[in-house]
Amino acid sequence: MLALMQLIFRYGFLKLQKIDLALADWQYGLLVLSTALIAAAGYVINDIFDQETDKENKADKCIVGKTISENRAYNIYALLNISGVAIGFYLSNVIMRPTFAAIFVLIAATLYIYATSLKQMPLIGNIVVALLLSLSVIIIGIFDIFPATDTANQEVMAGMFAILIDYAVFAFMINFLREIVKDLEDFEGDSKQGMRTLAIVLGIPKTTKLVFALSFIPTILLFIYINNYLIANHLIAATIYGLLFVSGPLLYFSIKTWSAQSKIDFQKLSKVLKWILFFGILSILFITLNIQYHASK
Repeated sequence: MLALMQLIFRYGFLKLQKIDLALADWQYGLLVLSTALIAAAGYVINDIFDQETDKENKADKCIVGKTISENRAYNIYALLNISGVAIGFYLSNVIMRPTFAAIFVLIAATLYIYATSLKQMPLIGNIVVALLLSLSVIIIGIFDIFPATDTANQEVMAGMFAILIDYAVFAFMINFLREIVKDLEDFEGDSKQGMRTLAIVLGIPKTTKLVFALSFIPTILLFIYINNYLIANHLIAATIYGLLFVSGPLLYFSIKTWSAQSKIDFQKLSKVLKWILFFGILSILFITLNIQYHASK
């Protein structure tokens, strides 16, 4: 999902703008690979520290301590992180911004801290994971747009970067909701291990109602965005897409959240949010093509 998201932004948006970008196609492929490797390392270290809770929450999907040993998992974690950060260091030098390598180190370190301590803190862990996902969108602008910006194209590039920021905010909001829903889904196992997630601190009923209330923030902002940018510019196809595949499912999520109680309910809600994120990111392609079609008429 992470890699696909970055590829959609590159080839479904930036490449269609006919602007000069900092990275060659194969170098951008390395950026995607680096992001995926570090994210994978985050999953590994999370599984290492979640062995006991995973036995309760998803016994059929346990890998560490069952399929592979903990020592081997640590080796895989180290290999993934070193590879991802090394590629990031190379790309930072390619764009002649060697200090940007610190971004990859910071992400890897944050994922480790999240797995070891932050995820046990109400809201903090949820916010951190959501921020890291949104950063995977912003990093496209940092490595592909910013280094190629000069006085001649500054206004155009700033516009492209601003659109990436909009989608990063969207990704943050949807993933933030999903992280809380996942805490609701894992309530039983987390509770037995003495963790203090938001669902445990507030209880399932109150947390569910909080998710219900929070879900209206991205919904309202989406309607405003569609009205101000899509409808106002007569982008009919993009408007229909946004209403049917993003805003509509978000409203469905809100309605279903109000009555959700069981682990199965929360699993379904988590999947709905994953699809909303996917179709939301894919909307950049539909909007771009709709703009080009509208301009050619």
